[in-house]
Amino acid sequence: MIKDPKQKPQDFAKKGGQWTFLSNHAHVLICLSKDPEMRLKDVALLVGITERAVQAIVKDLVEAKILEKSKDGRRNQYIIQTEQKLRHPLESSHSISELLRLGK
Repeated sequence: MIKDPKQKPQDFAKKGGQWTFLSNHAHVLICLSKDPEMRLKDVALLVGITERAVQAIVKDLVEAKILEKSKDGRRNQYIIQTEQKLRHPLESSHSISELLRLGK
């Protein structure tokens, strides 16, 4: 996500006037694809948003059937439905798996 290893994601998000090509929804998906058991607190730190915002995004993604949430002991585990298509008409011919390749 961020090229400068000294720059923290939350520092990036705080700078005024900066924007990214991907939405926070995409950033959350990329984080969970790298570690399906990642705590939402850790996702929030990486993306540079609040934990509550991550929870809302996860809820959106579950409701859209892009993400499945299950319990593994005390931790949540997230399964991404990579065959799902992107939602915007301009990108609807592309799948979630194509989006996730950007984060590798």
